[in-house]
Amino acid sequence: MGSNPEAAALPTPTTRPGREALAAILARPDRAVIALDFDGTLADIVPDPEQARAHPGAVEALAALAPKVASIAVITGRPAGVAVRHGGFAGVSGLDHLVVLGHYGAERWDAVSGTVHAPAPHPGIAAVRAELPGVLDRSGSWHGTWIEEKGRAIAVHTRRAADPQAAFEALGGPLGELAARHGLIVEPGRLVLELRPPGMDKGVALAQYLRETDAESVLYTGDDLGDLAAYAAVEKLRTEGPDGIPGLLVCSGSAEVPELAERADLLLGGPGDVVAFLAALARQV
Repeated sequence: MGSNPEAAALPTPTTRPGREALAAILARPDRAVIALDFDGTLADIVPDPEQARAHPGAVEALAALAPKVASIAVITGRPAGVAVRHGGFAGVSGLDHLVVLGHYGAERWDAVSGTVHAPAPHPGIAAVRAELPGVLDRSGSWHGTWIEEKGRAIAVHTRRAADPQAAFEALGGPLGELAARHGLIVEPGRLVLELRPPGMDKGVALAQYLRETDAESVLYTGDDLGDLAAYAAVEKLRTEGPDGIPGLLVCSGSAEVPELAERADLLLGGPGDVVAFLAALARQV
């Protein structure tokens, strides 16, 4: 499947639950929620997260689809405002039905109001911020790693290290101990370890939002380990009640995260193919 949204056809999921969910979305798009991760799904993974931007055509595809569905929700570990800025979502005609659930749902931006709503940061974040450089120095893994400030979380990236995977594995224990001392957890991703408060993940955020919107079907697209919680939420919703809520699980393909690909109903090659899929879906609903 190419990355040209105009040329793309709507692909068929490989599983029966996926095909049933796609049929439900096409039959009642006004009761469907389209939920997506940001990095690796709507935006290409880049060495510097601050340089990540929505893939060309993403905003156009979302604006074409949003008026036809109950809602589009971008669920990300980034701060909501950062995802909005990097996605170019603010002030776009047609995106009134878009929300961004940042920090795994702890923050929320609504396109209608253009404002971010969020509780106070967890006190453990400030303590971790102060201690983290020393922990990295003592671990011997400082060289080539860098810290990303996320406001309500702190991430340590190893992609620039001489041996990114070895640095990632070496830091797991020390960062886990640091997080636990301050009431936080460590969320692993693609060569990144994020220290954040417990109790919220993409599954919790997605399930709460689906209840709020009274959705009758859902599509979720992700690319990383943090998206497994959303996958689990959709799998659970499929089995709840007499009929469940049909859910389509899409993987923005990556050889780095086979755990996600193995559970997906539909595999796409990356953000370019995700954009093409969204554009094709907009044409058919």
